[in-house]
Amino acid sequence: MAESNAELARRGFAAVLRGDFDAIRELLDPDVKWHGGDPTAIDSCQNRDQALAFMKRGLELSPPIELVDVVDAGDKVVVILGPEPRANVTTFRDGKVVEMVHYPDVDEALAAASPG
Repeated sequence: MAESNAELARRGFAAVLRGDFDAIRELLDPDVKWHGGDPTAIDSCQNRDQALAFMKRGLELSPPIELVDVVDAGDKVVVILGPEPRANVTTFRDGKVVEMVHYPDVDEALAAASPG
């Protein structure tokens, strides 16, 4: 039985916290996009290598993060982070992450992931 997108997201987050970037690499599509709402912004990630580098820098520079919750919304999953509440809407296709959009507001992320 294949893992659900929510299970994949939880496994990916655990890998980030362990610093297991090989496991994360396997979850990311080669052309994954990661941004704060504008995929063309100068600081957005346009591929797997950029996303991995961003994650590594984040772990080195940011205070510790924790997984608060994962909300399954079909091909999208809302990954809610703490201790300061924020979220990423992560889109999966064929078991790979194809896009992550950061939201500083959890309610906005939940609204963005809901169908309709």
